[in-house]
Amino acid sequence: MTNSQHSGPHDNDMDEAQIQAAIERILASDHSVADKSKHFGAPEHEGIFSGRAQALSNLTREHSSFDGEQEDLAERRALRRVAGLSTELEDVTEVEYRQLRLERVVLAGIWNEGTAQDAENSLRELAALAETAGSEVLDGIVQRRAKPDPGTFLGSGKAMELREIVSATGADTVIIDSELSPSQRRALEDVVKVKVIDRTALILDIFAQHAKSHEGRAQVELAQLEYLLPRLRGWGDSMSRQAGGRVGAAGGGIGSRGPGETKIELDRRRIRDRMAKLRKEIKGMLPAREAKRANRKRNEVPSVAIVGYTNAGKSSLLNRLTHAGVLVENALFATLDPTVRQAETGDGLNYTLTDTVGFVKSLPTQLVEAFRSTLEEIADADLILHVVDAAHPDPEGQIQAVRTVLNDIDARNIPEIIVLNKADVADPFVVERLRQREPNHVIVSARTGDGIEELLQKISAAIPRPNVQLELMIPYDRGDVVNKLHGAEAEILAIEHTENGTRMMVKVREGMAAEVEQFSIHG
Repeated sequence: MTNSQHSGPHDNDMDEAQIQAAIERILASDHSVADKSKHFGAPEHEGIFSGRAQALSNLTREHSSFDGEQEDLAERRALRRVAGLSTELEDVTEVEYRQLRLERVVLAGIWNEGTAQDAENSLRELAALAETAGSEVLDGIVQRRAKPDPGTFLGSGKAMELREIVSATGADTVIIDSELSPSQRRALEDVVKVKVIDRTALILDIFAQHAKSHEGRAQVELAQLEYLLPRLRGWGDSMSRQAGGRVGAAGGGIGSRGPGETKIELDRRRIRDRMAKLRKEIKGMLPAREAKRANRKRNEVPSVAIVGYTNAGKSSLLNRLTHAGVLVENALFATLDPTVRQAETGDGLNYTLTDTVGFVKSLPTQLVEAFRSTLEEIADADLILHVVDAAHPDPEGQIQAVRTVLNDIDARNIPEIIVLNKADVADPFVVERLRQREPNHVIVSARTGDGIEELLQKISAAIPRPNVQLELMIPYDRGDVVNKLHGAEAEILAIEHTENGTRMMVKVREGMAAEVEQFSIHG
């Protein structure tokens, strides 16, 4: 957005008051980092995990008039956990009034690279994920160490400290900001005495809650089973399916000899069978999606894919551009199923806009593989709108995480426009920093509409256009040809109605050029 067109928080020039306020914020941030305790939940930093996580927006108004009725959101919020209610009884007479208790969690992570601020931002994002899953975050700790402990991930001393925090806060779950091996999770549970899950399991749980379509649910279930398969475990006799004949009272006797495999082996076989069935189902859904893409390619309709970090505002932007009315929620991974809508440039050229699943740092590989058929929509696009939350604590980290996934799906060479969203609440210094790093950018606010016109102009200039110029004379009895030239495959430069027919100067795509060649005026 140029300064001559707009004035706002992203302008190059700022008055002295704005500059002084920004300097004070930077100094305050440096001071807090220097004094920060390894334990983020210490009293002097009280409030970091109180209320809504920082990775979620603090806007009081969640939707704009372009988001429609949001009926899906009302359905999602029809059942909500309620904080502050407990299953514990203070008096036996209260037995009729017990209520479901909100799952209460403590977070833990390791700071082994980057700055303390990077480690804190990662834990804040984990808090946002936990809140999205329906939990209440009570506390969080970060340990400074070169690499995770192979036994308990955190090390024995820090694991005991975590146990004390869990006991003091009354937490019933610990969430680790990394992926745990099966042995690490078991060892840590043995120490803290409550359920332990890792970042991957948390993300998979959110996907399972939010998947709506048949394909989306199948993809999530496949990812969950791939994660679960190496983590199956059991206890004692429940794992045995074999009995050793009639050996006194210890033997099970006739009829007790098992099928020759333990229960865990049986469970693994069932999981593998289910995974094979899901892969077959997902593969069976591909022809329908490929047929739609082939139809768009045959008609040579340009495709624009909206990608970005989760909660960056992709669905809000789609609603603003096309009035699609798709679900918008201040939560991570609110929408998983791709949405395709038709749009039109100012000069009448049609194209499609596709909203895709959001990305996140360290997106589980199981999800990338399971959603590969969906992500292929991005790889086949002619243009990528990379939406970035300019108000996020680490927007550069968001950009890097998204581009990592784009590399994985062979989509990195597609033309890209960086869309710096939420400019109405972003720090102007951050916006300016991003402008300097990303030359092909647009600064917008999907909520207020600021910058949308400039974005539409950039889309219009970037999408592939008809490139074969022809001068045609079309008889009046061939109105079907004139009508087709007004479609997405042609761009009309001039039109004149003569006594012999309709004279048109047009640009058409190569496929259509052959169809209308008979009407061309040669010389």
